[in-house]
Amino acid sequence: MSLAVEPKVENFGYYAYSAIQKHFKKTLKWESEVKKDKDPEALHQMRVGMRRLGTATSRFAIAVNLPKVVSDKNIGKIARRLGNLRDLDVLKETLEHLSQPQLPKKERQFLQTALDALEKQREEALADVRDTFKDEHYKAIKQALKKWLDEPNYQPLASLPMQQVLPDLLLPEVSNFLLHPGWLVGTEIEEHQIVVLHNWEAKKIEKELATNSKTLHSLRKQAKRTRYQMELFSDLYSKTYTAYIAELKSIQDILGSIQDSIVLAEWLESILESEIQTQIPTIAALLVENRYQMWQQWQPLQERYLQCKTRQDLHFTVLHPA
Repeated sequence: MSLAVEPKVENFGYYAYSAIQKHFKKTLKWESEVKKDKDPEALHQMRVGMRRLGTATSRFAIAVNLPKVVSDKNIGKIARRLGNLRDLDVLKETLEHLSQPQLPKKERQFLQTALDALEKQREEALADVRDTFKDEHYKAIKQALKKWLDEPNYQPLASLPMQQVLPDLLLPEVSNFLLHPGWLVGTEIEEHQIVVLHNWEAKKIEKELATNSKTLHSLRKQAKRTRYQMELFSDLYSKTYTAYIAELKSIQDILGSIQDSIVLAEWLESILESEIQTQIPTIAALLVENRYQMWQQWQPLQERYLQCKTRQDLHFTVLHPA
């Protein structure tokens, strides 16, 4: 059974349509600017728009009948190509920031060599993005979404009041976030209690990250998914809900900065074909210090979300729309 008429009230189907329309329009808005490659912000905005569109199409799949080509998998492929180019822009910004007058001459020269190598990689990634825009598969997704927005088609659940479905829609993602193993990085169990280990020196933090950086990066991605989904319904909740979204963004940003620093170090080693500590020790020390500072910002949030009260309060907030 399906419904071919756009709901007239602000029910599940209404929010599904609004979210898909909003993020699709945002994605299209930035496409021409990305092609021109004049403003890095355009690429960032289109990448975010595409990721949010993927979140909307997947989370509302139970309420809408979208064309088969409009899938989270297909949208994700496009978002990853945009992401590859954006990641190189972030690397470039970081390298340029590291290139300071007080650096030893040898290390400044290496940074310039690294920037030249990065520019070549970026040219390839930009060509890949431009080819994507010409690809028939990409065009098919755009055409299918335009047609669906003109003539939306819904499943029976679309007619349910939004307040009725909200908790069941959000709680599975929130639970995945709170039960992620990344919360246990840098902790130990004492008498059945999780204890966050403080006062680590940078060397100890580096050792922990060498073992568990992928787990923390996975937590960052889960925080982003949870945040994107919660933001779809921020107008239906209280200020407490909005505050949780802000904290999710902080978690995402801090863990993202740690991951970016690790990726940069690995990329520099691939250019050097040796360890950066021996070839560019000043730059290596700056990256270690950056990760140390981010770790200090991460631990208070980690400790807060390991507390039973915080977790229960987040569940309670989601369970009670305004």
